[in-house]
Amino acid sequence: MSSTHHHFNYIELPASDLAAMKSFYGKAFDWTFQDWGDTYVAIKGAGVDGGFDAASAGRAPSNQGTLVILHSDDLIASEKSVSDAGGVISVPAFDFPGGRRFHFTDPSGNELGVWSPTIEE
Repeated sequence: MSSTHHHFNYIELPASDLAAMKSFYGKAFDWTFQDWGDTYVAIKGAGVDGGFDAASAGRAPSNQGTLVILHSDDLIASEKSVSDAGGVISVPAFDFPGGRRFHFTDPSGNELGVWSPTIEE
């Protein structure tokens, strides 16, 4: 059995509007959610457990801190899905060694990225 000691376990995003966050991430990435009271929502189906926190003890949505990056099998489709769901593309897709990615902001103002590896032919 492999240890999970010191592995990332949970990602929590500050949220100014839980309904808007659930709508956006549900439409963009097909995530589902579990409500825990009026100020917290758990994220299901994102690969790592996480949540949206509307009572985030002074933490505010940001594009200035840690960047959470999601993996995509089809970056073009993911970028369209983010835009169609109401996300704002903050950094258009760009190449980097080994892949390509874009950044977006969600309805609360958190910035995340989405990347795909370069496919060798």
